[in-house]
Amino acid sequence: MTATWIAVLATAAGCYSLKLAGLTVPQRLLAGPRVRRFAELVPVALLAALSAVQSATSGHAIDLDPARFAGLGAAFIALLLRAPFLVVIVAAAGIAAALRAAGVS
Repeated sequence: MTATWIAVLATAAGCYSLKLAGLTVPQRLLAGPRVRRFAELVPVALLAALSAVQSATSGHAIDLDPARFAGLGAAFIALLLRAPFLVVIVAAAGIAAALRAAGVS
């Protein structure tokens, strides 16, 4: 077995263990307002961080790509217009793809 497969299996076991630990936490610990607020805000912060990293980097370097930022802007406008999530994704991808097809990179 290669080191890659060992890493994959260890990661899978860790994810399963974390999921199982989340299911076994007593309900009284999860009912607190601090825990509830934390659970509401963490996904938003993680998604914002992921969006920032993916839109401004390429590999290990900062890459200020105009097509990516235009797609991000299109997604932002679609969100302001309260568009469904799928429409937001299609708008962002469509704008970025159109600009790349036009030669903007």
